[in-house]
Amino acid sequence: MTLRPIGTLHTPWRTIAECPRNGRQPNPPPLCTAVVLPEFVEGLRSVETLSHLILLYWLDQARSAELVFTPPFDDTPRGIFATRSPRRPNPIGLSVVALEKLNGDTLHVRYLDCVDGTPLLDIKPYFPTTDCEPGASMGWLRRPV
Repeated sequence: MTLRPIGTLHTPWRTIAECPRNGRQPNPPPLCTAVVLPEFVEGLRSVETLSHLILLYWLDQARSAELVFTPPFDDTPRGIFATRSPRRPNPIGLSVVALEKLNGDTLHVRYLDCVDGTPLLDIKPYFPTTDCEPGASMGWLRRPV
């Protein structure tokens, strides 16, 4: 299997420690960019008609995989596949972002949560009819009210 970046993500965060836990945390959310490599720019055709996108990226600064760990905000060990920790066997990140504008090879987006310079792997349209599950459970993250 071979993966290759299609571009680079640019955010205000220079280190993992500076990154928010998720892209919805910063208020207001900063404007970030996804710069697409020249050979993939043609694939952006019609992207500007979308309000939201799914960005997949390689968490190249993540430490080695840890199959079970205790999240920093929890006191119970959890399996990696029950969390969104970057310390995965394949450190692939995913963000649903709001598209502000497309300018040539550059997508201007909000709600990213990765280090500046992160390799972009793919861009997919976010479709509420397909990607939204209103009845989905938060499982162990559900907090009593």
